[in-house]
Amino acid sequence: MATEVSPEILEKARFGALPVIGIDETGKGDYFGPLVIAACFLNPAAFAALSHLDIKESKKISDGRAKSLAAEIKKHSPHSIVKINPSKYNELYEKFGNLNKLLAWGHSRALENVLAELKEPVELVISDKFAKEWRLEKALLPGGREMKLVQFPKAEEYPAVACASVLARAAFLYALEDLSKEIGWKLHKGAGEPTDAIARGIYKEKGEAGLRSVAKLHFKNTQKVIGRLV
Repeated sequence: MATEVSPEILEKARFGALPVIGIDETGKGDYFGPLVIAACFLNPAAFAALSHLDIKESKKISDGRAKSLAAEIKKHSPHSIVKINPSKYNELYEKFGNLNKLLAWGHSRALENVLAELKEPVELVISDKFAKEWRLEKALLPGGREMKLVQFPKAEEYPAVACASVLARAAFLYALEDLSKEIGWKLHKGAGEPTDAIARGIYKEKGEAGLRSVAKLHFKNTQKVIGRLV
């Protein structure tokens, strides 16, 4: 499977002129909440149906806008959302011992799920750059799929990746709300001091098990809260 892609192919992908799967994730920098990876298939028909919405990278839009856009994207594009809640995330991180390996596992699952749904060919898979391409290539090989895989920093400039970014962001926000209700504390995004204050309260009230259920324990925040990394 080749990974060299011509400028002409990339230009078509940028303007929605060929079938593309975009993959992106959110939550990897947030102490609380899941890691969410989304894959989204965008062909010219879906691109045309969504083009009036001006879909951008999820970091550039409000939480409410991400939720409403995600609902529209789901109407037009086959997609997969892999949500790794904190308890499972901590288990997998301990197993893999490396965030890039965990990300590759999640990206591969999301990609495989979308490929299993599709009846039409895919020319290109675009992912945000996070690790070696071979980790994702393994997901394409078993089905004998003939397509190209590329990874770029800031890949959200491609519409399929921007759509995946929005789907992942919306799923993360809903999951964070659900976890907040379950734990009885309003969980913040990010990993700053407000997050530490909430984590201290959860640890005091519910112990290490409570923190494990809502937080990514390999973050340095854990050391600040309980004096050691878990």
